Amino acid sequence: MSKPRQYTYKSIKKVVQRLRDDLNGGGQQFVLLYAYNGIGKTRISMSFKDKGKQGDVRDTLYFNAYTEDLFLWDNDLENDIVRTIKFNEKSRFFAGIKDLALEESIQKYLGRYADFDFDIDYASWTISFSKGGSNHIKVSRGEENIFIWCLFMAICERVIDKHPSYDWVKYLYIDDPISSLDDNNAIAVACDLAKLLKREENELKVVFSSHHALFFNVVCNELKKKSHKKYFLYRPNRGEIFVLQATDETPFFHHVAMLDDIRNAANSGSLYTYHFNKLRSILEKTAIFFGHNDFSACIHGVDDEALYARALNLLSHGEYAIFEPREMGDDNKQLFRQILDAFLARYQFALPELLAQPAT
Repeated sequence: MSKPRQYTYKSIKKVVQRLRDDLNGGGQQFVLLYAYNGIGKTRISMSFKDKGKQGDVRDTLYFNAYTEDLFLWDNDLENDIVRTIKFNEKSRFFAGIKDLALEESIQKYLGRYADFDFDIDYASWTISFSKGGSNHIKVSRGEENIFIWCLFMAICERVIDKHPSYDWVKYLYIDDPISSLDDNNAIAVACDLAKLLKREENELKVVFSSHHALFFNVVCNELKKKSHKKYFLYRPNRGEIFVLQATDETPFFHHVAMLDDIRNAANSGSLYTYHFNKLRSILEKTAIFFGHNDFSACIHGVDDEALYARALNLLSHGEYAIFEPREMGDDNKQLFRQILDAFLARYQFALPELLAQPAT
């Protein structure tokens, strides 16, 4: 197995240039990024979009947290009867939407994930929802998000079909498209997205990023026969350096990436309090996989397993802010290494060896 390479960058702009280079000079159609929340995925997506600005000319249609901000609820606080969503007609996201006849395409997707209906009023630029004979209902945040996603998918169909309203789009940037979905729906949404992007007539270059491990892996598997790059994106110790770890030659699973991260931290001595949370997360997932009732069942090979379990439970709680990391004391570093070493000795994970590159 070849060693996955790491590329380190001192700024978001450098990361964006790398992504665009992969899609252009690198000859890739897709770049797939996995990253935990708080790493900077949304900022990277906006920087990628800004890179394509030249005056009034744009080249990127994006879906991210800002996309959801284009939709605002009017809850009819005075009468509490007619509740609608107002969408921003000034955004290029909705370019020519009146002429696109999107309702059928939206419903095609929405009917797979939800059981409410919708109506778009292009005169007032509002959307209303109904269900079971009740009109103008307030849907949940998760239902709202999935509707917005289905609208985006319908627009992407028109982009791929080269509708004149979207002839300016050369790139799609899709960042964390789902929230509040169970695993079954996450798989369904991922498969639908991949099916759309795999259409023969699709000439768009696409960047896809997510913190949702299952969703990410399904998309990767569905697109594996297309030209693509896969990366694990992270910031060591939440610093200012961005690292892209290529995962093209090795299987990618988020728990393996997390284990590799904390193993390297343990080896280097750069252990921070939030690493206990990461270790706890891995033991919890392992316990669930093997059918245990508690993560303590996965702590083996130490002098007092119950004591170590209680210590890990205590240290993975408390005021250990990820965004203001504090380095562990020597005693806690030793405890952390003992628990990690015992875990890795019991469960034989294939952790990748990394080949780092200087920051640019």
